[in-house]
Amino acid sequence: MNVTFPPLIALLLFPGGLFLLASGLVFEYVDRKFIARYQNRIGPRWFQPLADLVKLLAKEEVIPAGTIKGLFIALPIAALAAALTAGLNVPLFGFRPVFSYPGDLIGTLYLLSLMTLCIGLAGANTENRFSIVGATRALTQLFSYEAPFLLALLGPAIALGTWNIGEINQAAGMNLWFILSQPIGFLAALIGLMGKLELPPFDAPEAETEIVAGALTEYSGRGFALFRIGRDVELVIGLTLIASFYLGGFSSPLDFLWKTAVLLLITAALQSLFARLRIDQTVGLWWRVGAILLLVQMLVIIVGSSLAPFVSRLFGG
Repeated sequence: MNVTFPPLIALLLFPGGLFLLASGLVFEYVDRKFIARYQNRIGPRWFQPLADLVKLLAKEEVIPAGTIKGLFIALPIAALAAALTAGLNVPLFGFRPVFSYPGDLIGTLYLLSLMTLCIGLAGANTENRFSIVGATRALTQLFSYEAPFLLALLGPAIALGTWNIGEINQAAGMNLWFILSQPIGFLAALIGLMGKLELPPFDAPEAETEIVAGALTEYSGRGFALFRIGRDVELVIGLTLIASFYLGGFSSPLDFLWKTAVLLLITAALQSLFARLRIDQTVGLWWRVGAILLLVQMLVIIVGSSLAPFVSRLFGG
């Protein structure tokens, strides 16, 4: 929708800022509710994510000995700020991006990667053995899914000849469902997002039965709350990008709601069906299979785009 809001309102309230934070809590609730229903449980009440966030913000933040205090405090703030900044470039809720520029797709993907980098630094900044192991796993997993996730989103961009998210959304909205022509890219983007957010079965970096809370073991109170809400915001942005690129874009808020709900339903099913993968299984699966398939698909897209004008002239003549 080509609706323009005053800049300050768009940044702080809607469609960015506070509304994006609230949407992250809603998406977390829906995700937990879907998983519960898949497992034949009732699931949380509608206000549970907000109650958890308020409880964490009210708790005392304990800074362990042996850490760099400024870095310990700044990392969760930087992670959340990067996620919120990335939200300015995507068509949230079906509206035009708040801020758009040529090549904003690359900038958005880098901003989304800062969350994992901050989590890795947070774990490495402490002397806790569980945090260090979790940080190592998080950064190792980053290298396994980041390239396939990037390639998956570049597929529609190359096919349309633009690196601007808003232009891709508008072009895809003209009955271009790239999930039909690039199914491998859609699957890789969805699984890559789950790996980026460390959702099961890609939750080895924070495996509760092995390393407590992974890289965030030493975090409590405000710091842990900011990391948590930052992941919720990334969930909203990631699903928005995938639906915008592969499910025909957005023409209205209702269009946004049902498409992201379908994606949440799929991710909840994957979280419920599969057991946790070991970190070596995650790396091996993506680098040996996912990345190769995506490169083959990328080659087909580039060759097809190059031959399209020639074929058009041939049949036109």
